[in-house]
Amino acid sequence: MRVELIKAFTFEAAHLLPNVPVGHKCRRLHGHSYRIEIKVEGEIDPESGWLIDYADLKTAFEPLWKQLDHYYLNEIEGLENPTSEMLAVWIWTRLKPVLPLLSEVEVHETCTSRCTYRGA
Repeated sequence: MRVELIKAFTFEAAHLLPNVPVGHKCRRLHGHSYRIEIKVEGEIDPESGWLIDYADLKTAFEPLWKQLDHYYLNEIEGLENPTSEMLAVWIWTRLKPVLPLLSEVEVHETCTSRCTYRGA
C-alpha cells in the first residue's frame, strides 16, 4: 500500500531579493513566517504499519531549521538570492541524501503564496 506523509515546520527569517528591479518591494529587507512542508512517499512497512516515523522527518529537517530560523537568508551559502523557489531547492538538495523517500518540498512564504519543488 503506497502512502504520502507530510510534516510541516515553521521558522522566521529575513531576506531581500537582490535580483528584482530597483523599487520592487521585495528588494527591501523584510521578513516572513515561513511554513515548510516535507512530503515523503512510499510503501507502508507491513510490520510497523507505517512508512516512516514522523520523528525521523523532524530529525532530518532539524539541522536545516537551525540554519534558517531567525537568520538573514541572504548570508547563508546557496541562498544569496533567497526566493521561495531557491529556498525549496536548497532544502531539497540538503534533505534528499538523508531522506531518500523525499518526494516534495513546499515553501509557504505567506498565507497565500507558496512554491512546490519535486526534485530534478
